[in-house]
Amino acid sequence: MSTNMIINDGRMTLELLKGYRSRREEIAELSHKLEHLGEGDSLVGNSIVFDYRTGYPRPQTIIGTDREKFYRLNTLWHQRKEQLEEECSQVEDFIEGIPDSMTRRIFRMYYIDNMTQRQIAEKVHIDKSTVARKIEKFLKIAPNAPNAPL
Repeated sequence: MSTNMIINDGRMTLELLKGYRSRREEIAELSHKLEHLGEGDSLVGNSIVFDYRTGYPRPQTIIGTDREKFYRLNTLWHQRKEQLEEECSQVEDFIEGIPDSMTRRIFRMYYIDNMTQRQIAEKVHIDKSTVARKIEKFLKIAPNAPNAPL
């Protein structure tokens, strides 16, 4: 787990909240890469061996699939995808754990749905400044929020 982005002592980081949408997009990209890993010639490699059948070394080219690269990329992308999914799950759990319905809806729209404060204000029929105040107030008072005192 990444120590600079994720929860420390049960506390959510602002970076984790703000990066939710980017992480979701990266998960989709990694899923696509994993589904299509090995297609085309991306894993084709070549090597040179010496043929001694004639008594003298003659270089011969061998072409084939680079299995080491396949397993390395497969493992790396699976691990990264799992890490991103865990981070997204923590953000979702944090937001769904907000007790106030209006604040929870605002956080969901702002951080998960990537809506602007103006769009949220129009949707929930309040002023844009109220949306900003609700976000700021919750981040200050929530015990596991990014800006909450230790």
